[in-house]
Amino acid sequence: MDAEKASEDNPGGYGVSLLCRALKVARSAYYVWLAARPAAEVRQAAEDELAGEIRQIHADSRGAYGAPRVTAKLRRGGRRINRKKVERIMRERDIRGITRRKRRSLTKADTKAAPSPDLVGRDFTAAEPGTKLVSDITYLPTLAGWWHLATVIDLATREVIGYAMADHHRAELVVDALKMAAGRSALRKDCIAHSDRGSEYTSSEYRKLIRELKLSQSMGRTGSCYDNAAAESFFGLLKAEIGTTVWESHEAARADVFRFIEVEYNRTRLRKHPIYGYVTPIETRALAAQDLTHAA
Repeated sequence: MDAEKASEDNPGGYGVSLLCRALKVARSAYYVWLAARPAAEVRQAAEDELAGEIRQIHADSRGAYGAPRVTAKLRRGGRRINRKKVERIMRERDIRGITRRKRRSLTKADTKAAPSPDLVGRDFTAAEPGTKLVSDITYLPTLAGWWHLATVIDLATREVIGYAMADHHRAELVVDALKMAAGRSALRKDCIAHSDRGSEYTSSEYRKLIRELKLSQSMGRTGSCYDNAAAESFFGLLKAEIGTTVWESHEAARADVFRFIEVEYNRTRLRKHPIYGYVTPIETRALAAQDLTHAA
């Protein structure tokens, strides 16, 4: 048997007995290892396949997903997988989610305009869609000059329900974003529309629309990004996941932002909901609508 094993498993021609004595390993332990090797190779192949799926999910998220969202995505695809196993594979193969940097707000307050009260108080949760919104503006650098993006996010679903882009940040930019939000989503009467104290949000045009839509305007304090943290967080996410630092043109920035909001964020990005688990913003809206229908 030793001669047979020597030719099959030891190309150098050394016998199993000699090798086991040299390594101070019992022959029985060697044969146990040999018998278990096919199963170990199958397990390794399965883990390599899983690692490939993890890399693909990570790449599809533009490198943004960490272990929790990767695990949720795998489970949605039918895999029964433990999060700790995903964490281990990602750690061993150096697959990491993006760590976002803090964003400095660039909106400027109109010191002559009376601010609205803060109706949110840093509570960025909402039980039902259409009851609490957050809005903000960010600046995207392009070779053609600044490109401005205004968004409206429903806090119940974290869906971007309204947005507008332009080469300026006059009041009409935030008005257009809020009009889109009202057209795409059923906003309740006295729905809270929260923002910072930027001059765009204290403008007569914006406040007129607030009254027409029968919303309740809310504002955080000047210079406090934490008072509008949910909106700030979305912009940090957008810039981190798109990955572009300077766009070639306004059109390129528009296309990237549109694709991120409409294709990636609203429809495919998973977020852990306290009731529904890992779901996308649009799925959250659909599930909430079902619950409200059943309750009625």
